[in-house]
Amino acid sequence: MSAAIIFVILLVLMLTGMPISISLGLTVLTFLFTMTQVPIESVALKLFTGIEKFEIMAIPFFILAGNFLTHGGVARRMINFASSMVGHWYGGLGLAGVMACALFAAVSGSSPATVVAIGAILMPAMTRQGFPAKFGAGVITTSGALGILIPPSIVMVMYSVSTNTSVGALFMAGVVPGLLLAVFLGATTWYRAHKFGYPRQPKATWAQRARAFRESAWGLFLIVVVMGGIYTGIFTPTEAAAMSAVYAFFVAVFVYKDLRMSDVPKVLLNSANMSAMLLYIITNAVLFSFLLTHENIPQAMADFMIGTGVGMVGFLIMANILMLVAGNFMEPSSIVLILAPILFPIAIKLGIDPVHFGIIMVVNMEVGMCHPPVGLNLYVASGITKMGITELTVAVWPWLVSMLVFLILVTYVPSISLVLPKALGMM
Repeated sequence: MSAAIIFVILLVLMLTGMPISISLGLTVLTFLFTMTQVPIESVALKLFTGIEKFEIMAIPFFILAGNFLTHGGVARRMINFASSMVGHWYGGLGLAGVMACALFAAVSGSSPATVVAIGAILMPAMTRQGFPAKFGAGVITTSGALGILIPPSIVMVMYSVSTNTSVGALFMAGVVPGLLLAVFLGATTWYRAHKFGYPRQPKATWAQRARAFRESAWGLFLIVVVMGGIYTGIFTPTEAAAMSAVYAFFVAVFVYKDLRMSDVPKVLLNSANMSAMLLYIITNAVLFSFLLTHENIPQAMADFMIGTGVGMVGFLIMANILMLVAGNFMEPSSIVLILAPILFPIAIKLGIDPVHFGIIMVVNMEVGMCHPPVGLNLYVASGITKMGITELTVAVWPWLVSMLVFLILVTYVPSISLVLPKALGMM
């Protein structure tokens, strides 16, 4: 009964158009103060203990690093390198977009930042070469979603905070699925370009490729700094985030010199605004999780589902459908922070690996970012391409289908996610 009341209150508040963070907070406070005897002191204590986790500090640092890189010319150099490598294939610039998105995702940790950084440069170039606007929009919108699967990933940090799963293991688990999804998206891009005869670029010489690599090397080295540092144990994921922010500042201002010192305060302010918004959502989600646990709702749901005889396969089908539906109404951070405390205990009872389940959730979030009505990547891409949401939805469907096929594959083949963390001894 209490579960129904909680979710009805939350749904009603969200339908009024209220931001998800405020809806969560008001739901918790309304229920706690009118239907329970929970002392106010315990609520305040939970707020402090819930957000004092060391891992949360990684979020503002990764956001800051991503903003420095977005404004610092790194994306343009990555596109040039990717174009020199794959530009001579069918749909060359489109394939370069997929590759550049994968590379930029590995240094930014943000999907919208990847769409903006790569799309703003690549879309005009594709239009000049004669690619249809819909083709370019489909490539950039879906490939930008790699930003939350290829580590470092802010969404993975949030999943870690919600479930106490190792951030380092999640980062390593995202590498193989991220690269495989890039292959899926690249194959879709190549097939459509080959089918419709889209233009190709002249094949770059090895000297041109070497020069493009040298120019992008400072940005690419950030991947080594973050992933190498975590794997070798030189620093934790949170410390890696801090290092990436300092390194990105150094590269953008002093190496590439595309970002002036006078622009740095603006970047810092934008990063602080984004961080504050996410931390506010996390704070209210911690309270929501506390309420669910206090009312024993996740445990009751787990016992009910196991009692009905739903096995691992059936649960994963229902979990995927639930997360895909949630993607119609909420952005990834909110979905993870609301659904992880509910679904995670059930997954553990059914013997699903927590790291594997985290990757499943992230891939679902990727799909959600690319379809209406609230797909964040669609709105970001709409601002770049000047296309309407309906037109963009039609444009992305071939790549969206390949993402759904990939979701099924990664859901039922756990080794795709777990092979690297197991090989590195992180599990």
